[in-house]
Amino acid sequence: MPFARVGEGPAYYVHRRPVAQGRPPVVFIHGAGGSHQHWLYQVRDLPHAPTYALDLPGHGRSEGPGRDAIGAYGDWLISFLDAVGVDRAVLVGHSMGGAITLDVALRFPWRVAGLGLVGTGARLRVAPAILEGIRQDFDGAVDLICRWAFGPQAPAEMVRQGRRQMSQTPAEVLYGDFIACDRFDVMDRLGEITAPAVVVAGTQDILTPPKYATYLRDHLLRATLHLIDGAGHMVMLENPAAVVQALVSFLTEVV
Repeated sequence: MPFARVGEGPAYYVHRRPVAQGRPPVVFIHGAGGSHQHWLYQVRDLPHAPTYALDLPGHGRSEGPGRDAIGAYGDWLISFLDAVGVDRAVLVGHSMGGAITLDVALRFPWRVAGLGLVGTGARLRVAPAILEGIRQDFDGAVDLICRWAFGPQAPAEMVRQGRRQMSQTPAEVLYGDFIACDRFDVMDRLGEITAPAVVVAGTQDILTPPKYATYLRDHLLRATLHLIDGAGHMVMLENPAAVVQALVSFLTEVV
């Protein structure tokens, strides 16, 4: 799988280019403590559009320090798009990745053909138990995050894999991610975004409850909402087919 030179070091990503193409590239951005692996089903199954799923700096196989501000991750994402030769894309972000997507849409609107906002919100306050726990009891904090992140129907093995993956993220990177989320707030700026959007959320999401998704739908100028019954925060893993279907339906409208 390829690397791109972005800023301080190599950025890892996976890429699929289908034979039949006719849509803007779709770039998937993971959430706090995540990696490109959260999007492998969507990269594989999304038809008719080139797809990219990346590791943010300090995550997965990408080098360089993590960030503690959403805008800093947004700047890095623009550099990544430049490095892989993508001028304009549909940006699909989960949780913190959704915040990055909104930030880029506000500051670099000409780079954004559409937005996929998955398990995210216009403001992402973080429970003090998470922020304090990462500093004081890293393993306990990861366990808490993963218990809150998956819906009640998620298989136990999926939760174990999620915990194992997040525990591989350096503590300082994970803390920076959640600080970035906690500081993020664009609730009063959504009306400035003109790109079309699809909002996807699980009905059992504890970390970003469905009311966050409804707020996005109601305050973005061009947005549709897909609520996925029974899924939690990790909806793209818990019900990947439903997320793919929501994106396929949306992409037919994006030019």
